[in-house]
Amino acid sequence: VQLQAYGGGSVQAGGSLRLSCAASGRTVSNYGMGWFRQAPGKEREFVAAINWSGTNTVIVDSLKGRFTISRDNAKNTVYLQMDSLEPEDTAVYYCAVSGYSYASKRGETYAFWGQGTHVTVSS
Repeated sequence: VQLQAYGGGSVQAGGSLRLSCAASGRTVSNYGMGWFRQAPGKEREFVAAINWSGTNTVIVDSLKGRFTISRDNAKNTVYLQMDSLEPEDTAVYYCAVSGYSYASKRGETYAFWGQGTHVTVSS
């Protein structure tokens, strides 16, 4: 499975971005997908996950109300809608495909990772 993430960029605080991650090589509709991020000088952290059908999502508590994860299995794509962005959201965002069908917070459950897309939020 190859994952191509795009949609990152530079935005001012309060703005929005929508990240997309398209999977190729095989269908991922039976697997959970997720987003993680890594800020400069920090460890990678979980952001959001979605189960195989899109009926269950998990968002890290600190981002609830601002970030939304969704997927389109017909397009083999997962999305991360990010609103009311803050400078603290600046990071490289990675999408991943889980080896399981449920929405997982744990990085070790993810089998395939994308290359990351940069998000920079200026104040």
